[in-house]
Amino acid sequence: MVKNEAKSQMLIKEAPLQKSKSVYPQSKSQNIGDVDVSYLAYENEGTPLVFLHATGFLPWLWHPIARELSPPYQAIAPYFCDHRTSDPHDGGLGWQVLAHDFASLCRSLELKNPLLVGHSMGATVLVLANALFNINARGMILIEPIFLPEDFYKPEITVQQHPLASKAIKRLNHWANREEALAYVRSRSLFKNWDPEMMALYVRHGMMTGDGGGLQLTCSPQREAALFMGGLQHNPWPEPAKTTCPVLILEGETSENRAFIDLKKVASLFPKGNHRMVEGAGHLIPMEQPRLVTEIIRDYFGN
Repeated sequence: MVKNEAKSQMLIKEAPLQKSKSVYPQSKSQNIGDVDVSYLAYENEGTPLVFLHATGFLPWLWHPIARELSPPYQAIAPYFCDHRTSDPHDGGLGWQVLAHDFASLCRSLELKNPLLVGHSMGATVLVLANALFNINARGMILIEPIFLPEDFYKPEITVQQHPLASKAIKRLNHWANREEALAYVRSRSLFKNWDPEMMALYVRHGMMTGDGGGLQLTCSPQREAALFMGGLQHNPWPEPAKTTCPVLILEGETSENRAFIDLKKVASLFPKGNHRMVEGAGHLIPMEQPRLVTEIIRDYFGN
């Protein structure tokens, strides 16, 4: 399954541009017992390939990647933000709960031995789902997974004390129209290296019409903060040892997370783990270099 292992420690450069396929997903919803989970589906008879997004983002940001891989794969991209109620000031929405929901979704859709790709929160949730709830993944690609220093998972902290939740809950959440929203996005350093199509998809699907008119975030600041807080409920460090499938971890060369997350160490904990550094990329590798991520997935899982 894993190709070119000799490259595992090398910097990877941007893949050449390829002509995009005209493939569009269906927006669907699946009941998993007590809640409904929304997801995008690229339906065909191929091997299941499931994508899971980062905190505060959305499945449509996988579209430029998923459409290039479906077929040969049957791509699925669930949305984990608003399917359960949560309060950031009461512990938030635990990632172990999301992992259980992900496993339930896979079983409800009869996705057997899926290939898994996750980013940030989504990557860590996939590790928990596979280790705790028997997903039996065929292989995983984890892009900048969140494995905080273990001391973070012991004390209880408030939203104001959490370095990411405290920022998320104060996030701007109203724009008069899409033009104003796009101008705002372009002005923020977070988005400065984004692929143009990714930025357009974020403005189109990551925002919705507000109750009083204008636009607001699809994943509200309160819900995003609740997801950040929920990431502290379960220590993920013991779980890689339970994962028997091949695992590739991608790390951004300029990611700010490198200051406090040791992804080479995380990769070493998986029995079949490998680590790759992505040259010139920050934490948001799929949004910045979608063509490269597509080629890595195609190469690692085999075409």
